[in-house]
Amino acid sequence: MNIGILILAAGKSERFQSTGGRGSKLNHLLDKQTVFEKTLSNSMSSGLPLHVVTRADNDGVINNCLQFNIPFSVLNSYGLGESIAVGVQNTPNWHGWLIQLGDMPYIPREIFIRIADELKNYSLVRPVYKNIPGHPVGISEKYRQNLIHLVGDDGAKSILRHQFVYEIEINDENVTKDFDYLPHKNQE
Repeated sequence: MNIGILILAAGKSERFQSTGGRGSKLNHLLDKQTVFEKTLSNSMSSGLPLHVVTRADNDGVINNCLQFNIPFSVLNSYGLGESIAVGVQNTPNWHGWLIQLGDMPYIPREIFIRIADELKNYSLVRPVYKNIPGHPVGISEKYRQNLIHLVGDDGAKSILRHQFVYEIEINDENVTKDFDYLPHKNQE
């Protein structure tokens, strides 16, 4: 079963900018790596196939993908729904997707591996931290047609809210933290 990580990196960083960040949050430095480099590095360490969906004007993300030979799709996205749809369409040989947000740089490799393993037994899998749903969300090929027809900014919520989702209690708050709401220090 070919399960891969679909990294969504096509947002406009509007929430990040509204809280004082400048430019693309994915290119914001965290220590010695950008937010996206950290997300990509953790995803790559899982050993799972990767595909990235990004914007044509995000040179930082595109250059990272080229540097590590990671396939990517370019989309001027109007929301997570369109990003997921394009990513699923462009990974036709996958039997399942771990939907990972590009601005969640602290998800460890073990969580990717665990979600992928559980996706072999369940159609929908989601990590949960203290009753808060997190990422990555595992979605099997059973929902391929639903995924390629997604629109808007709700991502796959329309699928998740009407189906049984196998939840894995994770003792790691990083599955719920996106970079929109983290402190933005050392702005350039």
